[in-house]
Amino acid sequence: MQLLDTFGRVHTDLRVSLTDRCNLRCAYCMPAEGLSWLAKPELLTDDEVLRLVRVAVGLGIREVRFTGGEPLLRPGLAGIVAAVAQLRPRPEISLTTNGIGLERMAPALVAAGLDRVNVSLDTVNRETFVRLSRRDRLDDVLAGLAGVAAAGLAPVKVNAVLLGGVNDVEAVELLDYCLARGYQLRFIEAMPLDAQHAWDRSRLVAAEEIHDRLSAAFSLTPAVDRGSAPAETWLVDGGPARVGIIASVTRPFCAACDRVRLTADGQVRNCLFARTESDLRDSMRAGATDADLARRWVKAVLPKKAGHGINDPTFIQPTRPMSAIGG
Repeated sequence: MQLLDTFGRVHTDLRVSLTDRCNLRCAYCMPAEGLSWLAKPELLTDDEVLRLVRVAVGLGIREVRFTGGEPLLRPGLAGIVAAVAQLRPRPEISLTTNGIGLERMAPALVAAGLDRVNVSLDTVNRETFVRLSRRDRLDDVLAGLAGVAAAGLAPVKVNAVLLGGVNDVEAVELLDYCLARGYQLRFIEAMPLDAQHAWDRSRLVAAEEIHDRLSAAFSLTPAVDRGSAPAETWLVDGGPARVGIIASVTRPFCAACDRVRLTADGQVRNCLFARTESDLRDSMRAGATDADLARRWVKAVLPKKAGHGINDPTFIQPTRPMSAIGG
């Protein structure tokens, strides 16, 4: 069996959310007061996470990315990484994090088998950071980036979201910062995944505008074909440094999507914007065998839609916000 949908897309990239909790309150994700978090009994245990990842690897998953919420808040993260690194065939193991606490945890995560890390950083301006995240933690994030680089992971990737009227004028400054430290920056168009359902297309900083802003300060040359990777990539000033732009809204890449998601409470989502989920947690707790779970997973992926539909007039934003889905 493999994770195949009706459009012939084979899914080899698994995003595993380990918690819906976060220590930031980014304006494009959740309200200032935060959200009602999942109760502990609803969350997958470490053993349940590992069992489902093992089943997924048996279905052809080749990359496992741990996400949240903020995955560094998950107790036992290094142990989970170490156990996944023992699977055969061994998947590539990556982490998407806001970087808070990463400086301290980086050596243990690398020793456990972490292969790559993506750190979210929308600005290097303290005032803008506080406005966006509603927390004064910029120094912690920058220290996390430096810490993971010192631990030997490369490339260190930085994910940035630009919002019109907030940090859109800081694109060049952010790229300068990353280039000086050898980080690989990727800009991501803001998507309608906020808990408030207040996403406004008028504040979207589109890929074309991002490219134009960067081109005013740097020479950008298209890099090789991206395959199923979400980012369009350019060599900066002839390379080898690169910058990427993920045009999730204006130039969707759904036709090449190979990703499937597992939420922190054990639900399979075949698309970030899916309106339905398939429950593996309750089946597992009711005594399902690995073969049963594999069949349910295959069945969940099969009806995946051709695209996310953001630009369709009938689009409805998913009920769960990004923090509860996993990036």
